[in-house]
Amino acid sequence: MANKYSHTPDGRYFVAKNRLWRCTDPRLSDDEKRTHIKALMKARRAVRTAQQQNDEIALRQAREAVQSAKELLGERGPVWWQDGAPDEGGLAPHNSSYAEWWASHS
Repeated sequence: MANKYSHTPDGRYFVAKNRLWRCTDPRLSDDEKRTHIKALMKARRAVRTAQQQNDEIALRQAREAVQSAKELLGERGPVWWQDGAPDEGGLAPHNSSYAEWWASHS
């Protein structure tokens, strides 16, 4: 499957909807990644179900499960790189340290 998102040169982020989104930690094994992705998908289904049922308690629990899975994947929480660079997730690429790359890329 071809990748439809642009990735920053350092592989830390992909760009979607003009925002930087943190990539999965590349140090995870395929098995770890698969396990956490399954948990994430299950949690997202639980969010949808809780919303449909107007169940605020279940919704809070499901969103916490999403957060946990995203942290285990390295997409949220502490950054997975070791060079001290800050997390720029959520920024527009043109308003980040990737502005020059983005300008030449787009």
